[in-house]
Amino acid sequence: MADRFDCDNCKESLYGRKYIQSDDSPYCIPCYDSLFSNTCDECKELIGHDARELFYEDRHYHEHCFRCFRCDRSLADEPFTSQDDALLCNDCYCNEFSSKCVACDKIVMPGTRKLEYAGSTWHEGCFICHSCEQPIGSKSFIPDKDEHYCVPCYEDKFAPRCTRCKKTLAKGGVTYRDEPWHKECFVCTSCKTQLAGQHFTSREESPYCLKCFGSLYAKKCEACSKPITGFGGGKYISFEERQWHQPCFTCSQCSVSLVGAGFFPDGDRILCRDCHSSL
Repeated sequence: MADRFDCDNCKESLYGRKYIQSDDSPYCIPCYDSLFSNTCDECKELIGHDARELFYEDRHYHEHCFRCFRCDRSLADEPFTSQDDALLCNDCYCNEFSSKCVACDKIVMPGTRKLEYAGSTWHEGCFICHSCEQPIGSKSFIPDKDEHYCVPCYEDKFAPRCTRCKKTLAKGGVTYRDEPWHKECFVCTSCKTQLAGQHFTSREESPYCLKCFGSLYAKKCEACSKPITGFGGGKYISFEERQWHQPCFTCSQCSVSLVGAGFFPDGDRILCRDCHSSL
């Protein structure tokens, strides 16, 4: 009498039937599927031994159940992603969750290089300078209303130009007579000393340091022969087209100060009352 060959689970004979061997034990097909098959996460039915099974994040699917939640496209051989446990093909994910480039109105695909600014998104190659139309990339840029410029184009187009050298002023500088100057270009007309941060004056619209202006144009004190500029709060006395620094306005004989006092001219000299009376 032949030995028995039965299913290890239901004990029915396997002679003349298909079976599957597992851990050295034979099983009929229904028992094998019942004992060892996984349940499809989508349709909740067993994934039989002869079905193609797909596995993703501890979830099992029939091949025909592994589909895009939005468009029902098979994801068996397609790139996909998961959003709140729903499987989405790349197209549906991008249409629903990815931003669009404001320049070309196309989807900015996940993983591609992009630029985000002021709530808008661009493909890296679409974010270009409004003037030279070259991609700005990771370089610095300057916004102007709805337009964007690379720094060289912005400076060339909008930045003020120095009155002297005509080159752009990227930053800093000084303003003289409502005109912009580089600090290093704003110099004394005579000695070329930089005037930024210094006291200066002008003559016929040309700037001068105080020393040069006094030397070139100021009247000289009758007593000390130094220029009378009147700058810095300096006071002076003027009499018959002659000028004196206030401290220099003294009696030519006794040197007493004549500021606020009566005096008497005596040729090139000026005298106080006492010295004039003794003549």
